[in-house]
Amino acid sequence: MRHLYRRTSFLAFLTALIFSPARTQASASDWLPYGPDGGDARALAADPHDNQHLYLGGVNGWVYESHNGGAQWKRLARIGKRDNLVVDNILVDPTRPSRVLVGAWALGNSDGGLFLSEDGGVSWKEVSDLKGQSVLALVASPSDPGTFVAGTLKGVYKTTDSGAHWKLISPEGSMELHEVESIAIDPKDPKIIYAGTWHLPWKTTDDGAHWSNIKEGVIDDSDVFSIIIDPKDPSVVYASACSGIYKSESAGSLFHKIQGIPSTARRTRVLMQDPEHQNIVFAGTTEGLYRTTDAGKTWTRTTGPELIVNDVYIDPKDTNRVMLATDRGGVLVSNDDGASFRPTNSGFSSRQITSYVEDIRTPGTIYVGLVNDKAWGGVFVSTNGGLNWAQKNTGLEAHDVFSLGQASDGTVLAGTRHGIYRLDGELWTKVEKVSLELPVVEQPPAAKPVTVRKKGAAAKKVAPKAIPVKKKPAPKPFDGTVFAFARDGEQVFAATSDGILKSVDGGQSWNLVTDPQGHVWYTIASSKSNIFAASLSKASYSTDDGHTWSSITPPAELTQIASVSVDGFGGLWIGGREGVYLSEDKGVTWQIVKNLFMRDVNSIFYDERGQRILITANSSTTIAFSAHLPDRKVSYWNTGWNLRLLRPVGDHMVGATLFDGIVIQPEMVNSAEVAKH
Repeated sequence: MRHLYRRTSFLAFLTALIFSPARTQASASDWLPYGPDGGDARALAADPHDNQHLYLGGVNGWVYESHNGGAQWKRLARIGKRDNLVVDNILVDPTRPSRVLVGAWALGNSDGGLFLSEDGGVSWKEVSDLKGQSVLALVASPSDPGTFVAGTLKGVYKTTDSGAHWKLISPEGSMELHEVESIAIDPKDPKIIYAGTWHLPWKTTDDGAHWSNIKEGVIDDSDVFSIIIDPKDPSVVYASACSGIYKSESAGSLFHKIQGIPSTARRTRVLMQDPEHQNIVFAGTTEGLYRTTDAGKTWTRTTGPELIVNDVYIDPKDTNRVMLATDRGGVLVSNDDGASFRPTNSGFSSRQITSYVEDIRTPGTIYVGLVNDKAWGGVFVSTNGGLNWAQKNTGLEAHDVFSLGQASDGTVLAGTRHGIYRLDGELWTKVEKVSLELPVVEQPPAAKPVTVRKKGAAAKKVAPKAIPVKKKPAPKPFDGTVFAFARDGEQVFAATSDGILKSVDGGQSWNLVTDPQGHVWYTIASSKSNIFAASLSKASYSTDDGHTWSSITPPAELTQIASVSVDGFGGLWIGGREGVYLSEDKGVTWQIVKNLFMRDVNSIFYDERGQRILITANSSTTIAFSAHLPDRKVSYWNTGWNLRLLRPVGDHMVGATLFDGIVIQPEMVNSAEVAKH
């Protein structure tokens, strides 16, 4: 019963409890990642002595490893202990395979670095000579073991001791030879080096003492993404640029533009030549993979145009086996020389999960929504609490999914940038019945007066009392963004870019609520007829199932609202960069729950079954907190991951990371694995 719960002392007990013996730590071990598989893959490399031993680089600092040719991947290490490093280059020392180098650049700035491992990628240290530099290219000399060359924003660097020490071999401070995106070393003479910049290609024949601009035949100001040299005939050089693919048969003295690849696919990120058949060259573009079998005279696209190819690997022991690192699609493999491909992403997950819902009809069945993955994303479903996943996006039209919800009849709802979708069996359908107009009360036409006779008085005519009639507005097309859902009994509410919407028929039709305040709503929560919604700076509250709404003033210290929640005892929770705040008087006053040690809060969720508030934050911490309300206990998990949200599934917890998919409590995973055996 609600009235039996004492609320007056809740803030006091939270403050004291953080420092009291009642505090519990649920787990200090890193939680285990379980997909969904796929996402952005950037670079592939192989152990020169074991073609089944592969390395894979992601966009979040992770290096993956496979010992069975890519059939299974496992996380090896996160370089730099950061989640914004793009691993675009991996080099395995041909003389010592346990030595691995990684070149990385940072998303959003010019930072990056070169990282070295001496134990096969288990541990890493940053190479001081290139510390903080954005490393865009990294290759080994085919003829001189221990000689590697790197391209950075500052220029060209070279090492002759397998990466221990590096020196700049391009002119320091050059206004022309900088922003080096690609490198190639002559297969017979390590002093001959090609460098492709964001402007044009360059070449040195004397180990960097002198450089010449080899732009003859290349369109001016072309970004050169990739350069390769024919291993048997070094005079044949291929270069890809934003203006197309070029070929030189004079060691770069003169290039001619290759025809056959449409202009829309000219951003060729990578070129790769078959080591056994020099006439076969692959071009990985932003519109699929192209292949030539006649040294560039004609080209055929072997994948769909939706594929963005970042790297190509050809197995030197079986050149029919070709692997691609792609955006969104992860790793693809072909066993027929690139004619057809299939995904091979088991264990590799680089996913941005935004939303989550557990099926109220089938405990343990959960849905997650993804962004930035187009046809490879949408919605994934797990029927075993997050251990395995299957894509369920038919009908979503490759839209990003910002929110997930479920109606009381079990219908799963998806909020996208282009409206609301309902899941009917295996097919998503867009909801068309959405009214963005508030109900308007109109007076009916004036009725004719009626004659009224009263005993002892003269008859007179009286106009009848007008009865207000609600005019139902006609539905208008709704193509706005849906940021959050909340279920309240038989009703479902949606926080959208066009106001707060409500459905009473399982999401088949939606209407604007009575007081939307006319701006974008980002978050909404409900519990026991109480609905709490917020934009970035405003909040609104309803205590009667959403029939009437009142404005609430958020905490003055809170610069931007990230999440709200309503607990089962009437408390309102709100959070953002400054921390977590709680109101016990319907938003009249707020107090920060300082001792939860949470900053940059991104999710506050009331777990009704567990009667607890679950709180996560962005990159500021890997700690997730739980405030259990009835018995006044606070616990936390050191998950080892930066989480976007935390949810209970049965007897275990599931977290959605910022960039790495789903993670699960180790205890649950271990017990599940034991049960399977």
